[in-house]
This record gives sequence, structure tokens and C-alpha cells, in this order.
Amino acid sequence: MRGTRAQTNTGRKEGVNLNKQQKQKKETTIDSYYSPNGTDGERSANDKPEIPVNWIQAVEELKTQLREAEDNWGKNLKIKISHLETEALELKQENSVLKAKIIQLENEAKEMKDEAKEMKDEIKRMKDNLQRNSDQKEKDDQKAKDEIQSLRTRVKQLESSDLTRQQDTIKQNKKNEKFEENVKHLIHKTDDLENRSRRDNLRIIGLPEDHDKRKSLDIILEEIIQENCPEIVEQEGKVEIERIHRSPPVFNPQQTTPRNVIAKFKNNQIKEQVLQAAKKKPFRYHGNMVRITQDLSASTLKVRKAWNIIFRKARELGLQPRIKYPSKLTIFLQGKVWSSSCFLNYP
Repeated sequence: MRGTRAQTNTGRKEGVNLNKQQKQKKETTIDSYYSPNGTDGERSANDKPEIPVNWIQAVEELKTQLREAEDNWGKNLKIKISHLETEALELKQENSVLKAKIIQLENEAKEMKDEAKEMKDEIKRMKDNLQRNSDQKEKDDQKAKDEIQSLRTRVKQLESSDLTRQQDTIKQNKKNEKFEENVKHLIHKTDDLENRSRRDNLRIIGLPEDHDKRKSLDIILEEIIQENCPEIVEQEGKVEIERIHRSPPVFNPQQTTPRNVIAKFKNNQIKEQVLQAAKKKPFRYHGNMVRITQDLSASTLKVRKAWNIIFRKARELGLQPRIKYPSKLTIFLQGKVWSSSCFLNYP
């Protein structure tokens, strides 16, 4: 469009120059026609016809108007040429700006093309990665399926073996319960046998250790019996002791209480008389209080020891507590004698 405008302006300029030349030729012809000297092809003065004065004035006025029109036209032409040159300069500047924009757009298009290529490469890499990940996921899924199937098989096997193990465990538990019952029975029988083997024994508690240095234990026991229940000695005569010793046999210097003394009587009747007398009143020896009880096995003593707190509380309440052989606690309540086996069912 700008090229067409430039061509139009050039055509206008050439048309103006042509009209100017034709007008100058015409003026020259008229001037020469009225010239007194004349030129080639012009009429001489003698041949010149008579022209009215008003015509001549009209011609002069016309010439003056033509010159003014020519001057105005020239001025206008110069102004238009100046405008055209300004427009051409502006068009040139716009053209340079457009060229710069075109170059910038070309550079941007090149950058966009490079970015598009990079994006295409990135998309291709992402597509390859997705394909690899998809393939790996399929492999992992298949591996997981195989492992799950293997685990199911193992679970079934374990369930089957567990059922067998449970059945075996039930059988074994029944056997163990039977063994435990047998062991308890054997322990009870053993305790009973041990207690029966100790039926002729008495346990002396609280006898100081220093007495052993002055006298033997059998003499000390005879003196205890003579001091606390002389009627037994008078009736039965000499008290015969089969064996007497401290328990435990080794003295522990860190122990504050004296060791117990265990004495085995040859005559069971004398042992029972001494035991019954000890239940009626506390025994003393040289001012020291000693306690005499039936000698029992360690397990029976442990069970009896568990009754101590209840025994003392029942005594405070006046329930007349007693511990019967081997380790049964009895109390007198509401006119009846209650044993430890009844306490378990008592509301």
C-alpha cells in the first residue's frame, strides 16, 4: 500500500512538469505573436491585423492571472512535495521499524521453534519414561500377583499345619494337665511322706546360739522339758532323743535370729506330750522365750506362713484360730468350726 502511494506521488509530479512545459510554450507563442520583431513563422507588423483595445487588456489580465496561478500552483506544488517527502521519510522510518519488528518476530519465531523442538524432545522423553514405567509397573504387578499367589499357598499350608498344630497342642495340653495333676499328686504325696517321716520331730524356735557352746543340744532340750513340763519327766522318766541338730547346719553371721533346732524323739508319745504342753503355755529357758512346734516339710511351712496375717487377725477377733495338720486353718465362728477349705465357698 505504501509502495502504491509513492508511485502515485511520482506520477503527479511528472504530470505537473508536463503541464508547465505546455503552458510555457503557449505563452511563448502568444508573446511572439504580439512581438513587433516577430520570429520564424510569425506574422510581421505590417501583416498584423487590427485588434481591439479591450481584447488586449483582457489578454494582459489573463496573462497576469496565469502568472499568479502558476506561482500559486508552484507554491502548492512545493508544499505538496514537502509533504510527500515528509510522508516518504515517515514511511521510511516506519519501514525501518517494521523491518526491526520483522527481525524481532523472526528471532522470536526461531526461539519458539527451538522451544517447540525442545518441548517435542521433552514430550518424547516423557513418553519413553512413561512407557518404561508402564512396562516396569506391569512387571511389578505380575511379580506382586505371583507373590500373592505364593503367599496364599503358604497361608493355606500354614493354616493346615496350624490346624494340625492346634490339634496336637490340645492333645499336648491334655497330657500336660494330666502330668500336672500327677505332679501335684506326687508333690502332695511327697510332702505327706516327708511330714510323716518328721512325725517324731519337734522344732525349737528362738533358742540362742551361745547356749550350744556351753552344753550339747540334747541336754538343753532335757532342761527345757524339765523346766516347763516336769510332770512328763516324772511320769516317763528320762527323755530319749535319737537325733538333734541346728537347721540349716551352717551358721550365717548376717542372720539376726538364731537357727531352729530340730529334735527327733525315740518315743512318739513323749513328743506329743511335749507338743501339747507347748500349745498350752509358752516355754522358757534361762529367761529366754522359746517356741516348740511340730517339724514339717519346707513347702508345708511355707503354706502355713501364708496364714500368719489371717491367723493374727482372727486371734484379735476372738475366733480361736488353729492350724491343723498339715496346713489347714480353722476358726470358731457362729458356734461352728470353719476350715480353710470352707472359706473358698463362703459368701
